[in-house]
Amino acid sequence: MKHLKKLGIISFVLVVILSSCKKNEPSPIQSTVVPPVVLSDNDNLLMGNPSNAIGSLDSPTNYLIQKGYYSLSYNSFRGEPNWVSWHLYQSDLGSSGRSTSIFFPDSVYLPVSWYHVTDASYTGSGFDRGHNCPSGDRTSDTAANGFTFVMDNVIPQAPYQNENTWANMENYIRTQVYAGDEAYIIMGSYGIGGTGNNGLVQTINNGYVTVPATIWKIVVLIPNGNGDLSRITASTRVITANIPNSNAVNSNWKIYRTSINSIEAATGYKFLTALPVAVQTALKAEIDNQ
Repeated sequence: MKHLKKLGIISFVLVVILSSCKKNEPSPIQSTVVPPVVLSDNDNLLMGNPSNAIGSLDSPTNYLIQKGYYSLSYNSFRGEPNWVSWHLYQSDLGSSGRSTSIFFPDSVYLPVSWYHVTDASYTGSGFDRGHNCPSGDRTSDTAANGFTFVMDNVIPQAPYQNENTWANMENYIRTQVYAGDEAYIIMGSYGIGGTGNNGLVQTINNGYVTVPATIWKIVVLIPNGNGDLSRITASTRVITANIPNSNAVNSNWKIYRTSINSIEAATGYKFLTALPVAVQTALKAEIDNQ
């Protein structure tokens, strides 16, 4: 059924302790992992795996994690995701709101031998704990929302950029989903050095977390329906933005729109690889002007 999110991949239970939790004390996360199934409509990686990430200890800078609510490539050298990919439709947008304000280290999916970034890693850094898959895209229930607060979904993001420019883009995408579209979204970052409340900074947390210079997002929008890959054509709307990680950015995210080709050139990734080559070529050159 279309609106059962990633059934058979992963089920999660997030137990959020409210009044009994000490400040900044993470709530426990329990998970049951089952073997993945063949990609189908609504899968987070239906458009492709941009960096060919794999879930192997031999791939510490491009480690694939699939959580059901989103999939990502994790870079243990940078202490953050290279990119996060997710599918969004109206049933993901409920009334649960933010289930927590506490961010959690990933004690389930990251190898225990790797450094685990925590909520405290960002304290005093001058940067927000910036969601990749946003809290607002996972409000169907508290478990879905809680998993957006796991630290491997987070980057150091300049507060003004995060709370204004980026938030405006996120809200715009959700309005399109409320209006009848579904979205395949990929967000990532690259480069070193962003300008937050403490000025230009290259790393935080004693060098364990890299501050990216630029943050990008690619959104494929199609009307609600089935057989998603077959419904994407050369005229499908694609929104791509590439925004400096700086407090000095404009709040109007639309002025930062660009093409997928430009993101590929900057990152070395390949996007929309599940689509026919002719469709890829057309969509990658598109610069949205709606």
